[in-house]
Amino acid sequence: MSEFRTARLTRLSLTDFRNHATLSFPVSGKMAAFVGANGVGKTNILEAVSFLTAGRGLRRAALADVARATGDGGWSVAATVELDGLETRIGTGISAGSPGRKVRIDGEDVRGSETLLDYMRVLWLVPAMDGLFTGSGSARRRFLDRLTLAIDPTHGRRVGDFENALRQRNRLLDQGGTDAYLSALEQQVAELGTAVSIARQETVGLLEQMIREGTDQALPFPRATLTLEGAFEAETIGLSAADREEHYRHALVDGRARDRAAGRTLNGPHLSDLKVRHAAKDMPAAHSSTGEQKALLIGLILAHAELTAKVSGMTPVLLLDEVAAHLDPSRRAALFSRLASLGGQVFMTGTDEALFEALPRDAEIFEIDAGEGHLIRPGQTS
Repeated sequence: MSEFRTARLTRLSLTDFRNHATLSFPVSGKMAAFVGANGVGKTNILEAVSFLTAGRGLRRAALADVARATGDGGWSVAATVELDGLETRIGTGISAGSPGRKVRIDGEDVRGSETLLDYMRVLWLVPAMDGLFTGSGSARRRFLDRLTLAIDPTHGRRVGDFENALRQRNRLLDQGGTDAYLSALEQQVAELGTAVSIARQETVGLLEQMIREGTDQALPFPRATLTLEGAFEAETIGLSAADREEHYRHALVDGRARDRAAGRTLNGPHLSDLKVRHAAKDMPAAHSSTGEQKALLIGLILAHAELTAKVSGMTPVLLLDEVAAHLDPSRRAALFSRLASLGGQVFMTGTDEALFEALPRDAEIFEIDAGEGHLIRPGQTS
């Protein structure tokens, strides 16, 4: 992936973030592992990095819940990012007693977290995602929207606007709004919902293509096949964007009585689902073994990292929480080798330094203990 731009964190600083009062350290390698006992705050470091991009972070936590319990209610994450030979200081956080998340670039306030996507893209794989294939459709929609956001910076705001318009329609139906007001709102729902569905479908199609192209890499992770399924997608196959909008608008009008009785909108892309299958076994991922599901998910994240670089022109930063512990030594070595070939920066966590013996020589290992980080294996350049 040397043809793509590579963003790299060279310093990370946390203040009153989760259990870390202050934590600051330089990073010199493209790959770094944080090791230590459970509860010392390794995952919190990854979560801090995940706030340096658009969205709600890898835990989707309320901003106030991220603040250190004994702090003043505020928190911050700051980093120095190297891109195109230039260093930029980026940061985010909240101030005690002030609503909303602030974002700063080189000390200047900027509006919206989407600006951070200009400096780096961040992807992650965390244990909470292990039940993705067997869990709810809403969790898979959020996962797909996260994948889409990495390659389309406008998608997050589009989804938020769509969900807000749906809530307004549901409220208006309940309160007996006028037909004129409902029609105007339903036009907005149709436009936003169609745009959301098209963006999701494009991501699924591109990811499917990337996975097929990667089948010759002989990775020890099974290949997944992906489809976006839902009544809206089934009813609008082959239609233009304008015709999809019109179809959805008519469906909303026709469904008012039913939706009013149900208290929610019963048709639209907000009910669609990402379906994943184990290609070699031609079976739903949900019916695969726990180990196969983990391997499918890893393969999917690796393909998405490659797709993100190809579409955005920038290799993403990858956050992998406790991923090494679930793999046998051969798969672990293959994963580290593949991560190195992707060319982007990678941060990982684990309880035991031995899990990372197969890391490349230039990778760093930090021990996290009592809110401090100590470099215990410097990266070797020769």
